[in-house]
Amino acid sequence: MIREYKTIQEINGPLMVVRKVEGVTYDELGEIQLPNGDVRRCKVLEVNGDNAVVQLFESSAGINLKDSSVRFLGHPLELPVSGDMLGRVFNGMGRPIDGGPEILAEERRDINGLAMNPAARDYPNEFIQTGISTIDGLNTLVRGQKLPIFSGSGLPHAALAAQIARQAKVLDGASNFAVVFAAIGITFEESNFFVEEFRRTGAIDRTVLFTNLANDPAVERISTPRMALTAAEYLAFEKGMHVLVILTDITNYAEALREVSAAKKEVPGRRGYPGYLYTDLATMYERAGRRLGCPGSITMIPILTMPEDDKTHPIPDLTGYITEGQIILSRELFRKGIIPPVDVLPSLSRLKDKGIGAGKTREDHSGTMNQLFAAYSTGKEMKELMSILGESALSPTDLLYAKFADEFEKRYVAQGSEENRSIEETLNLGWELLSILPKSELKRIKPEYIDKYLPKKAK
Repeated sequence: MIREYKTIQEINGPLMVVRKVEGVTYDELGEIQLPNGDVRRCKVLEVNGDNAVVQLFESSAGINLKDSSVRFLGHPLELPVSGDMLGRVFNGMGRPIDGGPEILAEERRDINGLAMNPAARDYPNEFIQTGISTIDGLNTLVRGQKLPIFSGSGLPHAALAAQIARQAKVLDGASNFAVVFAAIGITFEESNFFVEEFRRTGAIDRTVLFTNLANDPAVERISTPRMALTAAEYLAFEKGMHVLVILTDITNYAEALREVSAAKKEVPGRRGYPGYLYTDLATMYERAGRRLGCPGSITMIPILTMPEDDKTHPIPDLTGYITEGQIILSRELFRKGIIPPVDVLPSLSRLKDKGIGAGKTREDHSGTMNQLFAAYSTGKEMKELMSILGESALSPTDLLYAKFADEFEKRYVAQGSEENRSIEETLNLGWELLSILPKSELKRIKPEYIDKYLPKKAK
């Protein structure tokens, strides 16, 4: 039986205390009835004796303590899920905002979910093609992986996110591939950009889009990524789809967590973030992966802006501990006009070796990847030496390495926001660039692959 309480004691920002409650549990959903008939939603954060602290999903303006009432619904926040979610746009609370009808739910799911049982995990080992050379060729994304993108304020991570969402596909059976895109704490312009971009390219048909705007309540920001993951779990493990989840921007999520934590007067941890930030992020990230005996999978790309471009800031630092690598965007490359400005050398995909090779990408992938890394690293060193000692201090081979670094950035890293390269095109471009160097320098590739793939003019 749902009981109604007229015992609201106080309101402090997004928090409200309700006295003399019975049988109320943590995370339970509630509704606040205002004297004018308005209904606002809230959830239980803490139960202490017969007092409950609840968190409002909307503004607390206009709530009259004496005349407003609260009723608890007996279940946590849920998302109605069905196959009809594909092609739809929702707000951060899972309500359709694209003018279409409500979703006819096949079931309703608790958005908090659970991290995947490690014993039930299958090892990620299948290639996902994003169409972006720096990811496919050098930091390969593997089905079931968590690969974050570390960006900075003002860098084009939104365009990169949209490009990955548009272009990503699995090479075997692309028909059962879906993208769940959650935009967290973004501006209206950014939200409009994502929706229009997906509609323009037709990618909206295989996408479920959740958008939470910067002026929406902080608590909604905390729910948005969990809504997206709940939708992804349904599509992956009930419908057998391969789902790519893109979450942008995790920094806005962590800021909302800090805001709510401060309102609860919790003891702050590093830089004011709650001490449980690591655990909280892990409960989200660990919902991605592949399950034994299940055809579907969830691959995750969380995108976060590093405050002051600081990799040691708690948000990128903790994210790096939980995930399998990181793609880092470079301000220096962005200033040179290179799009996407992926900083190849500090970027890393820890599972890249599992998703490449014969039968997955191509037999020469591993060798060319290692050779490109080594050559680019040497080329950057030669360019630095050249700027200090002058061009005359470098040997002819050193000058070729410097030329390689420039060409690599211009042709391999830079590809714009519209170009979609297949893995063959990426690998062939890598061989073209390696042909700048003397054949004797290609020490990381098997000789038979050099004979087979190196452009003839370079042999």
